[in-house]
Amino acid sequence: MKRLSDGDIQQELTTLAGWSGDARGLVRPYTWRTFAEAIAFVNEVAAVAEAAQHHPDIDIRYRAVTVRLVTHDAGGVTDRDVALARAIERAADGMQDDGEGRP
Repeated sequence: MKRLSDGDIQQELTTLAGWSGDARGLVRPYTWRTFAEAIAFVNEVAAVAEAAQHHPDIDIRYRAVTVRLVTHDAGGVTDRDVALARAIERAADGMQDDGEGRP
């Protein structure tokens, strides 16, 4: 698996609203209205990650969830990380109920 260059990563980030990062990883913080919503989101991320066989680092702090993606085997960010970031965004979008729950 080939690592993406810094330029490639920055280009991909222009299409991933809320995500930041560099060669060390892609990062996205989410804040939910309740702890239960945050955990429901983490469960959605887990399902998406299992399906992709690519697993993020997840930090949970009450209503705040931070997702970090890096392909450890490649030693940096790859297309797999970008694809998983897009899938996580779709999962987050799918959790909207009234527009307020979306981070």
